[in-house]
Amino acid sequence: MKIAAVGKALPPHYYDQETLLAAFRERWADRYYNLERLERLHKNVLVGGRHLALPLEGYADLTTWGRANDAWIRVAQEVGGAAVLDALAKAGLSPADVDALIFVTVTGVATPSIDARLMNRLGLPPRVKRMPIFGLGCVAGAAGIARAADYVRGFPDQVAVLLSVELCSLTLQPEDLSIPNLIASGLFGDGAAAVVVVGDQRGDDRPADGPRIVATRSVFYPDSERVMGWDISETGFKIVLSGDVPVVAREKLRPDVDAFLADQGLTRADIASWVCHPGGPKVLEAMQESLELPEGALDVTWRSLREVGNLSSTSVLLVLEETLANHRPPPGSWGMLLAMGPGFCSELVLLRW
Repeated sequence: MKIAAVGKALPPHYYDQETLLAAFRERWADRYYNLERLERLHKNVLVGGRHLALPLEGYADLTTWGRANDAWIRVAQEVGGAAVLDALAKAGLSPADVDALIFVTVTGVATPSIDARLMNRLGLPPRVKRMPIFGLGCVAGAAGIARAADYVRGFPDQVAVLLSVELCSLTLQPEDLSIPNLIASGLFGDGAAAVVVVGDQRGDDRPADGPRIVATRSVFYPDSERVMGWDISETGFKIVLSGDVPVVAREKLRPDVDAFLADQGLTRADIASWVCHPGGPKVLEAMQESLELPEGALDVTWRSLREVGNLSSTSVLLVLEETLANHRPPPGSWGMLLAMGPGFCSELVLLRW
């Protein structure tokens, strides 16, 4: 099983963090007494700017959850379709070559799901097996690659595409002045990414450009449901974001990664490339500390956080795309792709470059 290519699509509306902070200060000036704290929260996440699903002025019209979700359905098809086509083009494939389409998101709902709506939009063949997955959150990029690998392990002559679309700005609660929502207003961005995974018996001579997927592991942490997620209300998705996220990362990641690698006859010292989800500065610092990573091991992840923010499940795929394009490790070296998310849980993917 190999990753043939990774594609991406980001909305054209990009704003630096100062512009976004000014918009939030204006919106909340008459209700939030401590605007300096808002500024500190935004600066502490170390995000320099973000792509948004809509132009800034468009958010004033999202007066109901229904309107926000309608915008999500429209933009998700636009950026999702573009990401799939980008990934297929890089892989030297066409929509007609796709056998399975896995769609992950945690920022909107639709029935028919976005993968179904892309069938006609992209000219995907009717035989495509569609697997929409909602609710895995930040972990879904890594988990989606693992499920795509499961699929082509069972059908080694086929092609599976994972599509992640996260439009986090459309979930923001303008009336919620809780610390988690204020942090979210400075941390999360919008975008899409797609990964093409091909089976070992795929009958063509196109070389897969990416690494081989050697093994995967899911780890669920019992009784941790309130660490991260959504509370669903009449106004939509209200963020649940506990301060325990970096604590869980610091305490759980190292033993889980070590056990996973030991089953493959490896140790952390054998890993040349770390592709990690940029959850936020405290989470990344906890990952670095827990895994005892060498200097620069998470540079691509830190850069992604600074340039586009946290895009939930899409982020780890953007880090993978950048690694493939500009930071490819030596052939034959080992890599680890990982993410954590609601559950609370981890997803680990061992790669061979």
